[in-house]
Amino acid sequence: MESNNYQMAIDLLRCHLGLSEEEAKQQLGLTQPSNPEKQPGTMQTHIPYQASSLLT
Repeated sequence: MESNNYQMAIDLLRCHLGLSEEEAKQQLGLTQPSNPEKQPGTMQTHIPYQASSLLT
């Protein structure tokens, strides 16, 4: 699975930015954004930069 290669980046986003695992994967471009209307009680997090830039 491709996300295994990104586990450290996912963990960093989760710990330092407070993102869920799904949100972290979305920021890294590993999954498509889900429809927030389908997930009641979740908040959208707006990050002013691309998380994938942390990997370079």
